[in-house]
Amino acid sequence: MRLPDEADIPAQINIVPMIDVIFAILTFFIMSTLFLTRQEGLPVNLPQASTSQQSQVPSKITVTVEANGKISLNKQPTTVDVLAEQLRGMVGSTPDTIVVINADRQVEHGEIVTIMDQVRQVKGARLAIATQKP
Repeated sequence: MRLPDEADIPAQINIVPMIDVIFAILTFFIMSTLFLTRQEGLPVNLPQASTSQQSQVPSKITVTVEANGKISLNKQPTTVDVLAEQLRGMVGSTPDTIVVINADRQVEHGEIVTIMDQVRQVKGARLAIATQKP
């Protein structure tokens, strides 16, 4: 039974707490994306110099090993015996040069290890092996 002075209160959904949660999540994402950018310094207008270098990105050298065993250094044919010397000449005094090995999947493991050994003999060269996603 219902009392006569009790009025029918319509059902309501209070969305204020949901809005508060959404704004908290939005604030979290905004703040986290601000910290994802990497800044090395403050933004300034840099002076010009004729001897300046355009980019500080490490250089990349590619060693390609084909399925038939042919080796190429930056698209120029070479052999394993002279690979280290050629890499030394290309790396020179440039620190952190990346040497990427592009090898066909049919090339034997031992040949890749030999090439990796030649790359490791070069001071300042960092080794990487190219792959692709399946």
